[in-house]
Amino acid sequence: MSDSGRRHDRPTHSSGQPSGTGTDGGTTYLLVDGENIDATLGTAILGRRPQPEERPRWDRVLGFAEQVWDQPAKGLFFLAANGELPMTFVQALLAMGYRPVPLSGPDKVVDIAIQRTLEALRDREDDDVILASHDGDFLPQLTTLVDGDRRVATMGFAEFRNNGFHGLEARGMEFFDLEHDVNAFRAVLPRVRIIPIDQFDPLDFL
Repeated sequence: MSDSGRRHDRPTHSSGQPSGTGTDGGTTYLLVDGENIDATLGTAILGRRPQPEERPRWDRVLGFAEQVWDQPAKGLFFLAANGELPMTFVQALLAMGYRPVPLSGPDKVVDIAIQRTLEALRDREDDDVILASHDGDFLPQLTTLVDGDRRVATMGFAEFRNNGFHGLEARGMEFFDLEHDVNAFRAVLPRVRIIPIDQFDPLDFL
């Protein structure tokens, strides 16, 4: 998790709680680039197509988005559905509280839809944003949001995020690791990553 401070201090109620807590404050919008997360997990970490039990527990991901900034979260799960809607997966997402966004078209429809959504969020200054993706195609939109008065974060696997994200983190954007911060997996993943010394546990290697 980033050590950077929060992007802004929200007004407090008489109880001393942030106005983002409850139903009358801001919302955290969790935008999930499902294909990017799945491809990174399968190609870069597992070296094969993930089994269902090896994929992130998306209910935990949405729960984390609600808890980390102590306000309601709305999960938008973007997926390409050219020709056929994956109803089993869509129904599972609905049951977990996500709003599935199935898309079709000849181009990178998920990227286009997420870019448009990030652009639309510029005018919703009370709302915060978490983007689950490693894709550098979203850097222009994230840059605009980070320069505003809101909290912004990306989520994924630290060692595979786009290098451009590092510059935004220096300007206040946060990062949440799906495995180590969100605890989204049932088992330890076979990752090779740089370990901060204060997080090193020799028992993990014995």
